[in-house]
Parts: sequence; C-alpha cells; structure tokens
Amino acid sequence: MKIFKIKGLNRALTIALVTTTILSCSDFLEENNQSSLNPDSFYKTGTHAESALNAVYATTRDIFGGFSGGNSSNWHLLEAVTGQSINNSSSNPDLNSLASLSYNSNLIHARNVWAGTYKLIGNANMVIENVPDIFMSEARKKQILGEAYFLRAWAYFNAVRIWGDIPLLTSPVGTGSPDFYAERTSQSIVYDQIVFDLQFAETAGLPFIDQSGRVSIAAVKSLLSKVYLTMAGHPLNKTEHYADAAEKAKEVIDNGGLSLFDTYGEIFLESNENKGEHIFSIQYAPNVSANFESLSFLPPKNITKGGALGWQTNLPETNFYNSFESGDKRKNNREGWFYTDYFLGGNGALTDLGSPHIFKAFNVANFGSDTTEGNGLGDFLNFSVIRFAEVLLIYAEASNEVSGPTTAAIDAIKKLRDRAGLTTATSLSKDLFRELIWKERWHELCYERVTWFDMVRLRKVFNSKTGDFDNFVGHTNLSSNQAFQEKHLLFPIPALEMVNNPNLTQNLGYN
Repeated sequence: MKIFKIKGLNRALTIALVTTTILSCSDFLEENNQSSLNPDSFYKTGTHAESALNAVYATTRDIFGGFSGGNSSNWHLLEAVTGQSINNSSSNPDLNSLASLSYNSNLIHARNVWAGTYKLIGNANMVIENVPDIFMSEARKKQILGEAYFLRAWAYFNAVRIWGDIPLLTSPVGTGSPDFYAERTSQSIVYDQIVFDLQFAETAGLPFIDQSGRVSIAAVKSLLSKVYLTMAGHPLNKTEHYADAAEKAKEVIDNGGLSLFDTYGEIFLESNENKGEHIFSIQYAPNVSANFESLSFLPPKNITKGGALGWQTNLPETNFYNSFESGDKRKNNREGWFYTDYFLGGNGALTDLGSPHIFKAFNVANFGSDTTEGNGLGDFLNFSVIRFAEVLLIYAEASNEVSGPTTAAIDAIKKLRDRAGLTTATSLSKDLFRELIWKERWHELCYERVTWFDMVRLRKVFNSKTGDFDNFVGHTNLSSNQAFQEKHLLFPIPALEMVNNPNLTQNLGYN
C-alpha cells in the first residue's frame, strides 16, 4: 500500500512540536522536556529511540486528558453532545455550548483536541522518520516503529471521525518546508493511511498482551477491527469491511489471552490496570501525571479520602439511567456504572447524593470505600481506550452484517449479557439482533468516549425514552431539548488553526 506524504503543518502546531518532540526519561510514561535537542544530534542510539517513543506515549494524555477551562476536560467534546449526560455546572460556557449543540469554531475543547492530536502525530513522525537509521537491535527497532505507527493511526482515527477531511502528515515538517500550510485530505485517503499504519504494526513483533501499558498485538488488531467497522458505516459506507472487522475481532477473541472481568467493580481497580479486559489505555501514574476524569463524575460532597469535591459536569441523564433493562447489574448502586449514595470521607457514614452519579472510573484505591480507607494520594486510574467488551460487540455487529446472527455472534453478546445478569434470545432476526447489539453498545460503553462515534457512523441515536433508534438528523437530545442538524455530524475546524493556516477550509454550517 502506498504511504501518503503531505509535508505541511500550520505554525501553531509546529511550535508545539519544536518544544516537546524529544524527550528523555527512564519510564515511558514520563514527559521531560528536552527541547534543546534536535534530530541531527539526537537520533544516534537505541536509548534515543526509546526516549523519542516515550514522547509519543506521553502526548496521548494531551489529546483527551487535558483541561478545557473551568471544570471541564478535553474528552467532554465526545460526551456532552451525546445526550447521555447533563452538566450541573455553569462555570464553562464552552461546555454548555456543547450540551446545547450551539458550539462554533472557537470551541476550546475542539482546539485542544486538534493541537494534542497533531502534537502526537508530529512526535510519531519523528520516530518513524529517524529510528530506521539508528544502529540498534533490529527486533526492538521494528517494535518501536510498530508502536509509533499504532499511536499515529489512533490519533488520525480520532481526528478523521471528529473533523472529516483533515491534513494528512506522515513525515516531519519544519517552518522552512515549501508545503508548510497543509490542505485537508479526503477521509478515504486518511483511512487508507490508518489501515496501512496498523497493518505495519501487526508485523512489528509486539507481544499479544503487554501489561506495562504499551501497545500490543491485541491492541493493534482490536483498533483495526474498530477502524474497519467504522469504514463499513457512514460516511464511507464500504460495507465490504464488515467482514474485515469481524475477522480481526475474531483473531483477538480466539487467541484466548483476554477475558471479561467477573464483576464490574473489577474493571476500574488500579490493581487491574492493563490486565483482564483492558486492551489499551492512556497511562497515568504517580510522579508522572494524575487523571482528573472522575472529578467530572463526583458530587459536590466530601465522599472521598482526599476531600475532593466534584465538578458535576458529567452526570447521567435521567431517561438514559432509566433505560437499562430490569435486573441489569450495570445499574446496581456502587456495583455497576452508577451510584446514588456513598461514604463520607471515603469510608464513613453512608450519605445520599440526591441523584444518580456515574461510578465508572471511580478510583476506590484513592477515594476509599466502606471496607477500605482510601490512600488520598491522587487519582492515577488509567483512561480506557479499548476494552475486550468492545471487541465482542464489534465481532457480533460485523458478523451479523455479513452472515446474520450466527452462534458465535450470539455467544459474544451472551458473554456481556450474562455478566449483566440478563438473558439472551437465540432466535432473533438479523434486524432485531442488530438493534440488540446497538443497545448493548449504548449501555456497556457509555461514558467511555465511544457513543458519539457510534452515532456518527450509524447515523442513529438511541432514544432512551422510547427504547428505539432515531435518525441522527432531527433527533432531540433529552438532556437539552435540542435537535441534531446535518452539520453536527462533524465538529468545526478550530478558528485559530484557520487563522494560522489559510489553506484550511471550514466544515459546512460553521463560522
């Protein structure tokens, strides 16, 4: 497959790359600025190659984990618009504009995600360009390149789904480049590059599972299955990729190295990070970086060891909370995805919260529980990207589109529903099985930055009041009573990027 090279990058992103590209550290999670170094003097040894790769990993936290103003993080870009949550804080007008679908090209969340994405891409391109010439172990060299290709593919996969046509940069760019101002590349070509990158990573000699948090073959194949599933849907509608998605997901399932945790509480334990069903996550650790995701879910009450008072910027919308089937363990208080009461100071007297809150990403080790005093050291829980649960859902959906509800596809869904304490019908039509899978996706993967992308690729939205799926355009979010328009299928190109790069054009419907 051809590698597509467009040598251009706007000024703001180039500055970001110059100041953060080369990092040196003993732990691949850390980020230590070494901006005085440059490729000519740096890419000489295997240690340099490892340090440069560390820069790529470190930048994963910049994309969705960074702050976007008062009581808000970049990842709200993909959650506030779904209608599954409500915002009880008025301190961030950008976040409120997301929830009300009234955002424009000045949206800080979009600007931050764009900057973080191209910062990662720039760092990955430096590795891909320079590491092949380093004298070092060829086996480790290929692994380093495979990890860099995977991370670049992940960044582009996010970006192409958020903005559509985007600049495609596959080699380092400096301010002196004749093509400094990159134009947008068609989504089809961007997807071809993503597939190429992941196929390269498949052959890089990576372990099937890597409990250190690095890229693994399971992560590569899982992401590739997700990419194929997306390509089979809107806007490309290349339905032949359903078979590819099913094949890659099945390779992950059949390996046998991954499985679901028995209970939901086990999923978000620090001690289980990068194990069990965790295939790939953005890494957090003490002395490196803390994860503030849970602050958006916490109430403004002292229910944690550290005394953290929550932002309340991501609370479950009532109808969605009520849409879970009767007996679904995912709705069980303090056992599944939600909680309605908790313990003062982390493990004191039980106190009512007044309304349901999101229990996903609640770090018991840090905050405490009725049986365990929290450590209060900070939240270092990883930020989930791909779980084995999603691979099972991908396989079931893609396989159903190809062959209908086969025994293997039904078994994949049954694993999820068994854990939830629900029965699974075995004699459904293709259409009814498809809808069952979609509902499982909405309920299993909620609040994990997945639902919005499902809405866009399916052009469908789960109506939690009726239990049916509405067409995307015209669906009214129950959280804000606002309806989606055609323009909402993509986010606006950030205004600052268009100022810096006159060759960028805006998505339709935005100013």
